[in-house]
Amino acid sequence: MILDPLLSPIDILGLTRDEFLDRALAFGAKRPRALAIYRAAFRDGVALEPWVTLRRPPIVNSHVEGNTIKFVQRHDDGLETESVLIPMFGRAGQMTRTLCVSSQIGCAMGCRFCETAQMGLMRNLDAAAIVAQWFGATHDVGERPKNIVFMGMGEPMDNLDSVLQALRVLCDHDGAAMAASNIAVSTVGRVDGIRRYGDFVRQRGFHRANLAVSLNAPNDEIRGSIMPINRKHGMAELREAMLSFPLRPKAAICVEYVLIPGVNDALDHCDELCAYLKGIRCSLNVIPYNPRRDSPWRAPTEDEVSAFMARAIENGQFVKRRQTKGRSVMGACGQLGNPHIRRRKFVDLGVPGRDSGHATQTDRAAPGCNDEHGGDSCR
Repeated sequence: MILDPLLSPIDILGLTRDEFLDRALAFGAKRPRALAIYRAAFRDGVALEPWVTLRRPPIVNSHVEGNTIKFVQRHDDGLETESVLIPMFGRAGQMTRTLCVSSQIGCAMGCRFCETAQMGLMRNLDAAAIVAQWFGATHDVGERPKNIVFMGMGEPMDNLDSVLQALRVLCDHDGAAMAASNIAVSTVGRVDGIRRYGDFVRQRGFHRANLAVSLNAPNDEIRGSIMPINRKHGMAELREAMLSFPLRPKAAICVEYVLIPGVNDALDHCDELCAYLKGIRCSLNVIPYNPRRDSPWRAPTEDEVSAFMARAIENGQFVKRRQTKGRSVMGACGQLGNPHIRRRKFVDLGVPGRDSGHATQTDRAAPGCNDEHGGDSCR
């Protein structure tokens, strides 16, 4: 029985179980019934009562490249969020999905190699809108992700309140029931955000959550030229933040390195990078650059990627290569953008001897941070 007809419906996707149970009392729902409503919303994708709303933006577009699915959700204000379901193949060949979610519409960080950065920041997403991307993947697309990476549109540390609340909801055992160990939050290097996220990770139930840092340069001069954040938080300060981040035994920070020909791909750059990373428990994740709209740079060749990785191994650095997925549908690392950008599906890679817009693909994914998550970031 509804006690007050003037009460607004409860937006369930932004709430943990306990938060929902507290609010459901105002509508006269007893705990067993309220718990059943909460579970049904997340597990079955249905709202069992009229005073519960599933505010999920409709999927208005989707693009498929092989097993990679990019889907677009349109919000009430007409703005859109892009998310990507990335295939991950285990050693036995079984496929799971990693969901790359957005935390903002657009981005204010201004990284020169990133398509989203060309949009500027339009607005933050609240926790419900972030969780709605998991809901859309699970109940609308029909692909429940095993892993989630906050590597889509936006800088998660610039919207950390919503991101942390989304993590609480996603990890709720009566809701999405995601394992914290299967979630990674990426940042361009917001040191204050890394420290605050570290405090969150120290809390019970979240100590297995992961951190990824988009580094992309061996020194301050190069990093400052492609990533404005470096002017505020230099690499020395960023290194201290990574060293102080709480890591569980055998865990590692995922250090993302977008390899851009003529900018940061020299063997001397690799030596300098490995020296910088020495002492940090990390996995170096080499990401071949995916050209954005009007890019001043081409994509690296396979030989250039292999040479950089081989030099890192010679330096004793653990390194993985991120296989490109979704490039032809503007769904690969650094390619998410607005509707005008999205209509331009194929990008001239500028790689000699390679057809425009069609990258060589492999079916087996190289994970971004470890064997469980982070296959291909999207920012």
